[in-house]
Amino acid sequence: MLRSNPDRTLYPEIGVTKRMPAEYYTDIADRIMPHLAGRPLTLLRCPGGRRKECFFQKHPGSTAPEGLRSVAVMEKSGRHYYSVADNIDGVIALVQLGTLEIHVWGSRDLNIEQPDMMIFDLDPAPDVGWEHMVRAARLVREQLLNLGLAGFVKTTGGKGLHIVVPLTPKADWNTVRAFSRAFSESLVRKFPDEYIATMSKAKRSGKIFIDYLRNGHGATSIATYSTRNLPGAPISAPVAWHELTAELKADSYNILNIRSRLAGLEKDPWADYFTVRQEITEEMRKKVGLLDG
Repeated sequence: MLRSNPDRTLYPEIGVTKRMPAEYYTDIADRIMPHLAGRPLTLLRCPGGRRKECFFQKHPGSTAPEGLRSVAVMEKSGRHYYSVADNIDGVIALVQLGTLEIHVWGSRDLNIEQPDMMIFDLDPAPDVGWEHMVRAARLVREQLLNLGLAGFVKTTGGKGLHIVVPLTPKADWNTVRAFSRAFSESLVRKFPDEYIATMSKAKRSGKIFIDYLRNGHGATSIATYSTRNLPGAPISAPVAWHELTAELKADSYNILNIRSRLAGLEKDPWADYFTVRQEITEEMRKKVGLLDG
């Protein structure tokens, strides 16, 4: 499975070796691959383990490591190459490279300029309690549903939540980014005590930053089911809306317990994710204040 160093310790606080994420990803291949295949990747690599030197890698070069594919993307500074993992062998190649976090584009290479998901990253100020996060996430869902958009929630493995809105890949990046910004700012206007849509730390006390900036060309978000470079090897895990309670935490699921969670589920919490067909309409844009009407 791994070509070298399978017993190298990656998470020393809990004894997780390189072999363990390789086995984890193999066991959940049917769950993670639909979220990864075809997407340009940015990697957080920690070859010596999470307590040693780590670095982000966006552009590995035109020749991809064995098991991965390389895709060319035009950016402002010219043509750049990204790695793509189309199958579990590609994911194992990422583990071999010491990758502790897999970050994905919001589009796939066949429609690179048309995102197929829109993400709202709910990032709480340090003084925001988890009950506040749960309430705020449900409020975002309600506002999306009022527009006719279904959203799916997942833990980040850090301190926040991601609400992911699947899209039929038709609108371009500028359209999706503008809509996500207008939606976020409309929430701030409606619920000024709950949200803030700017990164200003001075104004964030007691509020949740609703981050729409992951919806731009080249922006990335943590992949669903990816490990995180944090103590305890937490996982960015999909949850059903009814599971979003005070008992859940952003780092509830980790590499040691995620498989028992999945084995105990009667239904995939995101069972409908890949069957949803929705797009940003002119009427939706009007409702968030992008168009006169």
